Amino acid sequence: MEASPSPVYGARLLSGFGLIPIASSNLAASAKVKGPHLRLGALHASGASAGLTCIRCVGRSTLSFMDFGYSPTVEQWRERVQAFLDEVIVPSERTFHDEVRAQAATNPWGRPPIMAELKAQARERGLWNLFLPGTEHGAGLTNLEYAPLAELSGRSPMLAPEAMNCAAPDTGNMEVLAHFATPALQERWLKPLLDGTIRSAYSMTEPEVASSDANNIATRIELDESSDELVVTGRKWWSSGAMAPECKVSVVMGLSAPLGERHRRHSMVAVPLDTPGVHVVRSTHVLGYADGPHGGHAEILYDAVRVPRDHLLGEWNRGFVIGQARLGPGRIHHCMRLIGMAERAYDLMCVRVQERVAFGKPLAAQGVVQEWIAQSRIRIEQARLLVLKAAWLMDTVGNRGAAVEISAIKVAVPEMATWVIDRAMQAHGGLGVCQDTPLPELYAQARMLHLADGPDEVHKMALARRELKRYASPQT
Repeated sequence: MEASPSPVYGARLLSGFGLIPIASSNLAASAKVKGPHLRLGALHASGASAGLTCIRCVGRSTLSFMDFGYSPTVEQWRERVQAFLDEVIVPSERTFHDEVRAQAATNPWGRPPIMAELKAQARERGLWNLFLPGTEHGAGLTNLEYAPLAELSGRSPMLAPEAMNCAAPDTGNMEVLAHFATPALQERWLKPLLDGTIRSAYSMTEPEVASSDANNIATRIELDESSDELVVTGRKWWSSGAMAPECKVSVVMGLSAPLGERHRRHSMVAVPLDTPGVHVVRSTHVLGYADGPHGGHAEILYDAVRVPRDHLLGEWNRGFVIGQARLGPGRIHHCMRLIGMAERAYDLMCVRVQERVAFGKPLAAQGVVQEWIAQSRIRIEQARLLVLKAAWLMDTVGNRGAAVEISAIKVAVPEMATWVIDRAMQAHGGLGVCQDTPLPELYAQARMLHLADGPDEVHKMALARRELKRYASPQT
C-alpha cells in the first residue's frame, strides 16, 4: 500500500538540490530553483495529473509553473528603459525641479517645459504606453513582463512614468475608456490620452463619507430621460491631476441606484471638465507637497452637471465592477513603481553610509546601519517576489483569481517602501529630511499609498475574508 504524504514541512531552497517535496493530505508539492528562475509546483499524489501549479493556487486553477526569469525580449526592454533613465531622466531631474520653482508663481499646476522634451525622447526610443497589454495601443507586454519596467520607472517617479505615458491616473482611465467607452468617446478622449496630449482625473473619493467602503459613495448620477442626459451631483476630492490645464476629462463614480443590490448601485461616467457646473475648488497637499507638476489633487464640486447619456461608461449600475477592474492593474502598477522608489532610496543610503564617519568609523561599519542595509535588501526582495507572483496570476487566472495576492502586495509593498525610505532618511541625518535629496518626496508618495486605491486595513480585511472562506465548514 502506498504511503500517504507526510505533513507539510516547508521548502528549503538550497543550491544543488533538485525537487524539494512539500506535502499535504492530498498533494505533494515541489520547488525548484534555477538561476533567477523560481518555480513552485504541486504534484497531485494520485498521479492523475502531473501538471505543476502554484501551491497557493491549489483549488483555484491548474497552471503549469511560475517562472520569473526575464525573457530575452524583456531583458531588451529593461536595457532600453535603464538607458533612458541613465541618459535622459536622471540627468534631467535638477532641470525639472528648477523649472517647477521658476513657474510656481505663474503656472503652479502646469507641466515644466522639459517634460515635453522627455516625452519626445521616450517616443523616439519606442518607450510609450508600455503598460497597455495589447499591441493595438501598447507594447503587447503581459503584467509580468511590464513589472520590471515599471519598477525602473519608479526610481524617478515624478519624471519617468509620465515621460513614457505610463502615469496614474491616466493609465487606469485609458484602460476603462478602451474597454467601456463608446467609439465616439474613445475618439474624443482615449486617442489624445494615448497620444499624451491631454491628461485626465479619476473622481471617486469623497470628503463627507468613508470612501474606503465604496458603498458609502454619495455623489448622485441620475438619468433625465426627458433630455436623455446624465446629471452628476456631489463633491469629490483627491481627484489627482485635475488642477492641470492639460487635464480635460474626469472619470466619475457615483450612486445611480440607492436601493439596488450591494454591488449594483453605482455607475461610472466621463465628465469633460469644461462642462457647466464643474467647479474645481482647491488642491489638497500630500504631507505638504502640492504635487504641482503632477496637476495636484483636486477637490471638485459637481453641481448638477449634465452630460449626454452616451458618456456612461459600461452598463448602468455596473460602476462598482468597472472600478474594481480599473483598480486591479492600478494597484499592481503602484506596487511595481514603489519597489523602484525603495531601490533608489537604498542606493542613496548605501552610498551615504560609505562616505560619512561618526565615532571613529564609517557609518557602514556601525552594526545598526548594517542591520538597516540587510533588512532593506531582505524586504525589497520579498516584496518583489510577491509582486511578480501577483502579476503572473493576473496574466494566467485573471484579476479575480489574483485577488488575494493583489490585496497582499497593496499592504506589503507600501509598508516595505516606507520602512526602507525612512531608514535611508535616517542614514542621511539632516540631509535626509531636506529638499537636497529625493528622499522626503519619495517618502510622502510611499506613505500616501498606504491609503490610495484602498487603505491597508481594507485590503487586510478582504484578504482575511477570502482566506477564511477556504476553511469554513459548509454550515458556516
